[in-house]
Amino acid sequence: MDCIFCHIVSGKIPSDIVYQDEKVIAFRDINPQSPVHLLVIPREHFTSLADLTEKEAHLMGHMVGVANQLARDEGISGTGYRLVINCGKQGGQLVPHLHLHVMGGRQLSGQLG
Repeated sequence: MDCIFCHIVSGKIPSDIVYQDEKVIAFRDINPQSPVHLLVIPREHFTSLADLTEKEAHLMGHMVGVANQLARDEGISGTGYRLVINCGKQGGQLVPHLHLHVMGGRQLSGQLG
């Protein structure tokens, strides 16, 4: 499999890792869309959110928990931040490995609700 995020997980591609544990790795996006733009990815390869089964549902809770901790660590939890998961090509997913964007540090546009 030639997945860039799997290569980051394995250490074949260097990245600015800000967090890691036995389930996930978090690192700075190489093309940030906001002053703070981190990606939280599972170590195990899932192509997208649509690939998760009931058995892996706990993984999303863990990813969100890590994202919330990172928002606190990065100093954006008090002013607000956005968590985004794009699912599939038409959903805007560019890398076919499940990932959660953590974005903040300025007023974000494109309000959804």
